[in-house]
Amino acid sequence: MASTLTGSFPIGFRRLGSPWQSDLSALITFGVESGFEFIDVGDESIESLGKIRAAGLKVGTVDLPQPWAALASPDGAKRRDAAAMMAEKIAAAGQVGARMFFVVVFPEDESRSRRENLHFAADGYGQLCQAIAPLGAKIVIEGYPGRGPGYQALACTPEGYRALFDAVGSDVLGVNFDPSHLIRMGIDPLRFLNEFAARVYHVHAKDTLIIEEGLYRFGNLQPATLAAPHKWGGYHWRYTIPGHGHAPWRKLLERLQSSGFKDCVSVELEDEDFNGAEATERRGLLESLNFLKGC
Repeated sequence: MASTLTGSFPIGFRRLGSPWQSDLSALITFGVESGFEFIDVGDESIESLGKIRAAGLKVGTVDLPQPWAALASPDGAKRRDAAAMMAEKIAAAGQVGARMFFVVVFPEDESRSRRENLHFAADGYGQLCQAIAPLGAKIVIEGYPGRGPGYQALACTPEGYRALFDAVGSDVLGVNFDPSHLIRMGIDPLRFLNEFAARVYHVHAKDTLIIEEGLYRFGNLQPATLAAPHKWGGYHWRYTIPGHGHAPWRKLLERLQSSGFKDCVSVELEDEDFNGAEATERRGLLESLNFLKGC
């Protein structure tokens, strides 16, 4: 099965919502025949997780059940109920080998201050971490900042991750390291790893290209007056497959290796050059696989 040249980390991919990937059996066949080792999935049924395992693939991350924002609700009872529901789902998924559970930390009430919403999130995620700690499961937070203009996600910058980790106080809570989001926000992904490598439990292999002409024409604050944004990006940046953007992949993998990371590197295909048609999405996944195998 495929692994990175640096660190020998197993390579998989995240299941998308495109029509051809809705057929899980066909997707599993593609994964096996292409040499991928695992698939990241959404909030799948236990039966679907079992099908992945039965085919010889591993289950990478499984999305926490929605609504994620309920864990950061101002309503204490709602936070408690959400944590209990999610813990029950995690326990069931663990019976078929799932260990990593994916989430973005969104507030429920965006009218409240970030400080106040962080307090609610720390309580909700703290309850969930306490409930699942005996299971050996991990929660991995992707640093997607959310949609503009508010960008309300609570853990996407070093400040946000640090504040939430300190408030929760549990190593059950970790990072889904995705350098594409850091790069678009102007955050050095290698420096980020220097601080958080010990909390990285899963990696998304996705990149970001900063488009200098777009940055000159549109800046980085306002939407353009006449131009349209990139399909998987903004006016001066766009997501790409690994190796087509600015992420220093060899250095990032070396840093993960030196930290003792031994888990999965997962291709998350969000690239306007590849997304859309089945043939191009397959090609994007395979090009990403080949890049990582040589990186």
